Amino acid sequence: MSKLDSPAPPDAVTIGKTFVVNVPADQVWAVLSDVHALPTRLAAGFVTDSRRDGDDRLLTFANGMEVRERILAVDEAQMRVVYSVIGEKMNFHRASATVTTRPNGQTQFTWTAQVSPAELAPGMDDMMEVGAAAIKRTLEAAAVGS
Repeated sequence: MSKLDSPAPPDAVTIGKTFVVNVPADQVWAVLSDVHALPTRLAAGFVTDSRRDGDDRLLTFANGMEVRERILAVDEAQMRVVYSVIGEKMNFHRASATVTTRPNGQTQFTWTAQVSPAELAPGMDDMMEVGAAAIKRTLEAAAVGS
């Protein structure tokens, strides 16, 4: 069983952010699926650097935090990216971002993470809240500018 399919441990907490972006889904997917473009195309001001390291991406956030993430899947048919944070503090982490077409050229962006131990969830929830705002702002600003 791959990490993509493995069940979360019983103590894992699920965090979710769902928001509407005023940009067509195909454009949002083109940005989301470019998994190394977070600082420039997806979450400007939230993620400040993204570097490839083998199968991983090394991210630096605006608050100075650095994390290693492994991309587990880029699913064109479901317009979904699945990844995992790899770090000594986390027993388990799996996250996904999914793009869903909505009427009137809008897109629903759903970002979900499972994390263990549960004590890490409040900090991750705070980061995801700031990240969701940055994603919406970055995508909509790029659409206006095009």
